[in-house]
Amino acid sequence: MSDLPIRSFLFIPGDSEKKMGKVDGTAADAFIFDLEDAVAVARKPAARDMVPAFIKDRPKGQRKTQYWVRVNPLDTPWTLEDLAAIVSASPDGIMLPKVNGPQDVAQVSHYLSALEAAAGQDIGTIKILPVATETAISPFRLGDYAGAGLYRLYGLTWGAEDLSSAIGASSNVDESGQWTLTYKMVRSLCLLGAHAAGVEAVDTLYVDFRDPEGLRASCRAARAEGFSGRVAIHPAQVDIINESFSPSPEEVDFARRVVALFAANPDSGTLGLDGKMLDIPHLKQAQRTLAMHEDRNG
Repeated sequence: MSDLPIRSFLFIPGDSEKKMGKVDGTAADAFIFDLEDAVAVARKPAARDMVPAFIKDRPKGQRKTQYWVRVNPLDTPWTLEDLAAIVSASPDGIMLPKVNGPQDVAQVSHYLSALEAAAGQDIGTIKILPVATETAISPFRLGDYAGAGLYRLYGLTWGAEDLSSAIGASSNVDESGQWTLTYKMVRSLCLLGAHAAGVEAVDTLYVDFRDPEGLRASCRAARAEGFSGRVAIHPAQVDIINESFSPSPEEVDFARRVVALFAANPDSGTLGLDGKMLDIPHLKQAQRTLAMHEDRNG
């Protein structure tokens, strides 16, 4: 499978046979089968059976997309049960909610290593994507992921709803529907923390799945800031997210011109193009854009 950043993570309730049955017809880069908030307590044992059975029917090496699982957080009695149930199915990764910091990721990584060894699997193949802003203490530890030695760490993502609950907030948006200051701050810190750690920054969900243009504008802004993908809560959001987190034809064309210009002037560190001054960081960005375009389009 490709090592390209995952553009779209689509949530699927882990106890919904109907919704799981639609996975093969949806173009998400990754699916997150949820064992946490989307599943009632009474249904968790059923979901814990259904999800690994579904993933086992699509073994690694034969998957067109990635299969991830959101497990229950460490402050519940279900985390180890979730992990023990799903490791044998070899998911590509797990989403770990409500983490307090890198130490929680390290703890779950140790659990995974033991379970992988017991199952006779290669250790370290299951990645971890923590939701890194859902407790009051967690935003203060976002910078600690850099240098923490978390070899399973795929990226960092953030969440607003559980953080609102954690701090007793009645709302996380203002009258215009935009994030209030606290949530803008933790979003930015998540973005910086991810890049400091050298991993992917994944933006949180866009709640209104009936607002495609709002989603598109939000995704394009997120990609411009440095996010590489986004969580989706409805299949209708997937194509927009994939498109928005891929280089546009205009970007690809400009990147080709930038690379060609520097290739034609190998002794120059600064060049002008379309009235703009370009230097080596612009060249590197253009090279990244072309690499992503070529890898996705062959």
